[in-house]
Amino acid sequence: MNHSETKANYGIDAPPVVRNLILAGVGCFALGMVANLLLAQAQLTLVRSLSLAGFFAGIGMWLGAGLMIWSSLYGKFRERDRLMELIDLRGDEQVLDVGCGRGLLLIAAAKRLKTGKAVGLDLWQAEDQSGNSPRATLANARAEGVFDRVKLETGDMRQMPFADHTFDVIVSSLAIHNVYEKEGRVKALREISRALKPGGRVALLDIQHTEEYSQTLRDLGWMEVQRTALHFWIFPPVRIVMGKKSSG
Repeated sequence: MNHSETKANYGIDAPPVVRNLILAGVGCFALGMVANLLLAQAQLTLVRSLSLAGFFAGIGMWLGAGLMIWSSLYGKFRERDRLMELIDLRGDEQVLDVGCGRGLLLIAAAKRLKTGKAVGLDLWQAEDQSGNSPRATLANARAEGVFDRVKLETGDMRQMPFADHTFDVIVSSLAIHNVYEKEGRVKALREISRALKPGGRVALLDIQHTEEYSQTLRDLGWMEVQRTALHFWIFPPVRIVMGKKSSG
């Protein structure tokens, strides 16, 4: 089967969070119903308050899960396109996608390359994205017609298996926040800086810690560091941090 006959599948982001929101919504509804049944003979105002609290909390949980699924199936593609427009590849770059998952940014970058190469780095953890594996990413690359422009590596962003000054552009989407300690995130950004060529550029999309990313890049002497306003095509909303490594 050739790539035109196969559709790429970029998975659901943070599936444990989506699952937990759905289950919590069920639990809230159940508590509301139990309160209504057990306290039927009690003060009407109390029963109504407990029942409504359970029902509205359940609706909120389900809404959050629904928005996360929507952003995984639709919204993240809009944000991908926005990021690619901001990074504006020429076509001859060496590009790294840190925490590439099933290849959303990796493959988008590869489509814009002519003589360059797109490299994806990941630990392939299923809790970060459903069906996260090198096989799934390569299948997507083949389906999108860029198999020959993509290379995958297994590794930790805090200790990347690349020589100094390897890449012209480094991108990342919804990955760096998965390093829970600030020290680890700073180390990841230092690794990004090390692996990037002087004058190279980054675009880092994430749901949190983006001011921290901006400040870390400034502390490393980067130029033109910018942080966008909140973008709402992904839930929770995201920002993109961009910057240019000093040529010195």
